[in-house]
Amino acid sequence: MSDVIAPPTVSVVIVAYRHGRHLPACLATLHHATGMRDAAVEVILVDNSAAEHPEPRITRLAQHYPQLCYVASPRNLGFAGGCNLGAQHARGQYLVFLNPDTLVAGGWLPALLAPLANQPDAIGSTTARLLLAADPQRINACGNDLHLTGLTLCRGLGKPATTWTRPHPVSAVSGAACAIRRDLFLRLGGFDGQFFTYMEDTDLSLRVRLAGYQCVCVPAATVYHDYSLRFGARKTYYQERNRALLLLKHLHWRTLLLLAPALLLAEIVTWGFVLLREPQRWENKLLAYAWLVRHWRYIRTARRHSAALRRVPDAALVARHPCRLDLRQTGDTLLIRLAERLLNPCFCVWQRLTLRLLKW
Repeated sequence: MSDVIAPPTVSVVIVAYRHGRHLPACLATLHHATGMRDAAVEVILVDNSAAEHPEPRITRLAQHYPQLCYVASPRNLGFAGGCNLGAQHARGQYLVFLNPDTLVAGGWLPALLAPLANQPDAIGSTTARLLLAADPQRINACGNDLHLTGLTLCRGLGKPATTWTRPHPVSAVSGAACAIRRDLFLRLGGFDGQFFTYMEDTDLSLRVRLAGYQCVCVPAATVYHDYSLRFGARKTYYQERNRALLLLKHLHWRTLLLLAPALLLAEIVTWGFVLLREPQRWENKLLAYAWLVRHWRYIRTARRHSAALRRVPDAALVARHPCRLDLRQTGDTLLIRLAERLLNPCFCVWQRLTLRLLKW
């Protein structure tokens, strides 16, 4: 009679796209700190570049770690779709999503999973304390701040690593290092593949919260991230499209109407940012609007799915969203400091007025 091998408890999913230079260090720390040798942990590597831009370094890594589950994606599915593909191959009770440009510290995984195991009725998703790999005494993100206008920024970027020491609720997790129970992930529908890249973690977090759970940052789960603010040719398009999609999917029409002045101000802010920082790519904003119009049927379907999950009113969601924008994450200039001084009081006043009127 052959021995029965128990399924793993945790499935760590890494989605790579042209990350051949990052993956060796990532997998090495994962091997030592997590223990890919541990039968309770399986590691799934989704290669999003396998079909379009195959990288021999990635396939060689898969051979170097025979216990690694290597999944060659048929095409570039983006971060959202790649994570979903990895989750389809996962067998663990818990899903952990980890960026390929990260390095994990010892004890990170038990710390990340403990709140999910200890408070399954209250906590739906956890996120690690991400520190800057180039400056480990500074924070990259302790979760993300989901602004009431949908703008999403790293929470605590640049602050001392010791700013937060205990687990605490956040408005959104960071997809660079986060965990969720597999049954909840499936019930929520996984990541929304329409997001492709950027803010898919925020969208999933909002669905976690809509379903009545908390998103929690766990500072004891330390992960180092090779992070720097980068602007690709399509980044503004995805960020702006997905910001609007996020709000249209999950908030009542009446809430969006109440937030309209703040949303209009956010449009002015983002247009100003594009015209100042990326004037040659101003059409990305128009392309984002056009996508929303073309996919209106999908948005209506997504709204119905969101409504079916809802256990929490809009008032509770909006109350948890920060009203202040840390615009200095995009650059510390006199103009940006002035914009913060002028804009943040307006956003905070409007949030208070909105909450007085929100009865749903």
